[in-house]
Parts: sequence; structure tokens; C-alpha cells
Amino acid sequence: MSLVRLNIKGISYSQTQNGAYALILSEENGDQKLPIVIGAFEAQSIAIALEKEIMPPRPLTHDLFKTFAKRYDIAIKQVIIHKLLDGVFYSSIICEREGIEEIIDARTSDAIALALRFDAPIFTYKNILDKAGIKSETAPNKNDLSKKAAIVIEQLLTSDNKESVISTREDFSKHSLKQLKKMLEEAVNNEEYEKAVSIRDEVSKRQ
Repeated sequence: MSLVRLNIKGISYSQTQNGAYALILSEENGDQKLPIVIGAFEAQSIAIALEKEIMPPRPLTHDLFKTFAKRYDIAIKQVIIHKLLDGVFYSSIICEREGIEEIIDARTSDAIALALRFDAPIFTYKNILDKAGIKSETAPNKNDLSKKAAIVIEQLLTSDNKESVISTREDFSKHSLKQLKKMLEEAVNNEEYEKAVSIRDEVSKRQ
């Protein structure tokens, strides 16, 4: 199976659902995007890693892991999103120490937060991208990625519930497949990626 390199396009947050964040990965040499729903803490950690100007007063968990790894000469070489099961992405962190390679299982959000801190590339398999990727016909957003990250950080820090997680999703089961595909296209064009993830999962169940 061939690997496809992914780049981070941004982080989308919902104005209506507390804790609903979607990390948007884009195909490096293609037009598909891979939205992955993540929790508030992971969204904050990834946003801080993207926004180089912001330094937390104390190390975050992923910063601590980087310090620990560096102290013991452990390098993260790459991250691979290797499986999609029941709407959940599974990832592996490829590490190296003294020429010996190790593969460590990790949540995708944690793996990506660490990949950013080690400047490690992110990959997935083509069959996963074909299954879960979303194509957008609109032109890419020209906003600077670090500005998007700063917005997410500000929203998280001013939230009354910083530890909230995704609790409920809109029920799309009553819509027809034709309606769902149209709604999916509209959600992507409006950059409502957390909504697009839910619609995509419902479409996948029926195909």
C-alpha cells in the first residue's frame, strides 16, 4: 500500500458545539482533505505548536514528551495514520534511538502534536484517504495558518469549559444519501469540518 504525505491545513472549531474541533490535513500533491475530530486539549496543543510566537508558561504534556525524548536521544522520524475503524483513526509513531527503529501506537491527535514538535512528516495510506478524504471544489483559504492557530488558542483560553470534549453530534440518519452528499459538499465549502466529519461517517455506513 502506498503512503500519501499530509500537511496541516488548519483547525476548525464549532460555534455551536462545545469541544468540537476538527484538525484538517490536506494531501500534499492532491486536492483531498482529511478532517479528524479531536478534543479541546489536543486542539490547544497543536495550535500552540503551529503558532510559533506563543510559549506556554509551563510545558504542556507534548512539550514534556519532547524534552524527555531529546534527553535520551530519541527522535521521531515520522507519523503514519495506518487504520480507520468505526470512524476512529489509528496512528503509529516511528521513533529511532541509536540507529534502532521502534514503532509506538498512539492516538492520532497526540501523534500529530508530537510530529509538529519534531518537524516529522505525517503520512496515511491511499486507501484510507480515498475512504475518509473529502474533496473541495473551492479555492484554498488564503489566511495564514499561524493566525488560524492563534484564533483557536484564544477561543480555548476564553472558553468557560476548557476541558470539554465532543459530547453529541447532529443526527444525519434521517437524510437520504443524495441529501447527505449535497450537505457534505456545502459543509466543506463553508469549512464546517466538524459537521463534514459526521456527514462523511453517515455516508460511509451506507456505501
